[in-house]
Amino acid sequence: MTTPDHERHTAPERGSHSADHVPQHVDGSSDYHTYDTERHLPASHSPLPALNHVGGEERGIPADAFVAVQNSEDFATLRRRFRRFAFPMTAAFLIWYFAYVLLSVFAKDFMATPVIGHINLGILLGLLQFVTTFLITWLYIRHMNKSIDPIASKLRSDLQETAR
Repeated sequence: MTTPDHERHTAPERGSHSADHVPQHVDGSSDYHTYDTERHLPASHSPLPALNHVGGEERGIPADAFVAVQNSEDFATLRRRFRRFAFPMTAAFLIWYFAYVLLSVFAKDFMATPVIGHINLGILLGLLQFVTTFLITWLYIRHMNKSIDPIASKLRSDLQETAR
């Protein structure tokens, strides 16, 4: 009886905690699936940028500046415009989605109604779920670019000015 390749590697000796250790198979080949591919990098290396120190010296925005923005008319407008779009759109889509699910469960004959050839109403309504998802995404992006982003950019630049 032979031992499968993935079970034939030898374990490291007890007390051996070398980061460079590569398990060896009985035949002497290395198990590169567990090999540390970043061992050549210095210990201080981080693949992610330090987000709170981007651009050199850290300059904090005072807490009272955030409170001032939160109490500003621009922020109230931003919240109002976002909510006027997001809440109705979410409600409309959830109603549409659950109507489709409930029709699929309780109105099987209705959903099986042929429309064109072997394509029935259930298939068409299911495909319309995808269409409405893309439509809502497009409408959301358009709304954000037109109504929200200009206000958010202004508020962000005002906050960044307080840090300088």
